[in-house]
Amino acid sequence: MNIRQSLRHRPLSPLREHLRESFWFAPLLACLGAVLLAPAADWLDFQLVSEAIAVDGSAASLLSFIGAAKSVVSTVSSAMLTFIGVVFSISLVSLQMGASQFSPRVLRLYVRSRLTKATFSVCLATFLFSLLVQLGFEDVGDKGQITSVPVFATLIAVLLVMLSLVLFVLYVQATLRLLRVPHVIDRVTNESLAVMAQYRRLEPEIGEPSEAVQGVTLLHEGRSGVLRDIHIARLVRLARRHDTVLHLVPMIGDFVTPGTPTVRLSGGSSPRPGRIASALNVGVDRTMHQDLSFGFRQLVDIAIRALSPAVNDPTTAVQALDRVHQLLGLLVHFRFGELRYRDGAGVVRLVQPIADWQAVIDLACTEIRICGAGQPQVTRRMTAMLDDLLRIAPEERRPALHVQRELLGRAVAAQVTDVPNRAFALTPDRQGIG
Repeated sequence: MNIRQSLRHRPLSPLREHLRESFWFAPLLACLGAVLLAPAADWLDFQLVSEAIAVDGSAASLLSFIGAAKSVVSTVSSAMLTFIGVVFSISLVSLQMGASQFSPRVLRLYVRSRLTKATFSVCLATFLFSLLVQLGFEDVGDKGQITSVPVFATLIAVLLVMLSLVLFVLYVQATLRLLRVPHVIDRVTNESLAVMAQYRRLEPEIGEPSEAVQGVTLLHEGRSGVLRDIHIARLVRLARRHDTVLHLVPMIGDFVTPGTPTVRLSGGSSPRPGRIASALNVGVDRTMHQDLSFGFRQLVDIAIRALSPAVNDPTTAVQALDRVHQLLGLLVHFRFGELRYRDGAGVVRLVQPIADWQAVIDLACTEIRICGAGQPQVTRRMTAMLDDLLRIAPEERRPALHVQRELLGRAVAAQVTDVPNRAFALTPDRQGIG
């Protein structure tokens, strides 16, 4: 696999994902656009008045438009600030409800929403534009002539207001959808599928875990936090420059502290630790960028929160299990091991560990099984999931599924003492109890 191909496709490129995780970039661009658009609108208005004076010697025909235009623009500038406050209030309420209903991990869906960022950006740009164009308002010049009539400024302000209203309606609709469990689960699942598709497009070589590498071990020197992602192309270039192979020690999603082993070198010279650290993105929380397990983590969190005594909503847990079933059905034939990335010459330069099949199954089933053992709707759905996976799984993947099937039976036996109810709870049903 040629690393240039991965750069051309840009799957797993950190910059794009980091910008999507941030909330400042799109509003900043919109505000800069408003700053540039305001003087352009003033210049167009000045040119319009100049042409009117050149045609009939005066711009009296535009005089009646001045008062109304100024009133519209000033009204927009004062009203948009209140409008932005309403949008912010809706967002804060949505975040609070999402954190309490689903899981704090799913709040990232609100931050990553393009529609949310577009709504805030256009509203801020409208307010800033209408504020700035008022600086160029002039009624008459030194000789009593009209020098500027805010025709284009008013037109642009009105168009921005209309766009803000359209985006606001769409934003409210999207926010209401994200407050419903099925849509949140669907978004998490789609992001997990996108991560799998990116790895397939990048086509790293997947091989069995190698033996312990003997060589120099570089320790983490940055701040403590979760390893969110790595800059694959940068690490491959760095390894090629030093004629070495970089073996990443932690997996994506692991918590690292100063002194934690991050990279083991095999052959060649040792790069400076700072160069390695610059290619490792360490933050306070995990992302879906390169983390194949984080999607399961979010789905499991939603399920076990729904199964808590305070909520007691097994139907939501079944909906999460539906998506867990979907993802496991795709991963049952996935080649687990190590991801090996090659440079342009075909030499392996970066080896990255990923979770194996056993770890994925444990993550997907253990907590839901423990929390939902007394809920027949959940146990029946999990039984159907395991039976379906056993039917399609290759032989080497079945032992882990058999273990989960046996553990589920034990958990139900510990919770349900009545034999007929126990048999009912372990009967496969794709809808739980319908």
